[in-house]
Amino acid sequence: MKKWRCSICDYIYNPKIGDPESGIYPVVLFEELPERWGCPDCGAEKKCFEPYEDYEQTFDQDGN
Repeated sequence: MKKWRCSICDYIYNPKIGDPESGIYPVVLFEELPERWGCPDCGAEKKCFEPYEDYEQTFDQDGN
């Protein structure tokens, strides 16, 4: 599942966690979030988010 980063405050939306305080349950993809949803930290609109590559998860145990 792809994570998304707020370009304003660096909040990371992780679909495995969701946004429980806003009623967004785990496994809700970013693309499925309601248009009215905003960054829980700074209030930025969805259009302020960009795909986030979690580099720690892209490496195997040998660092490759």
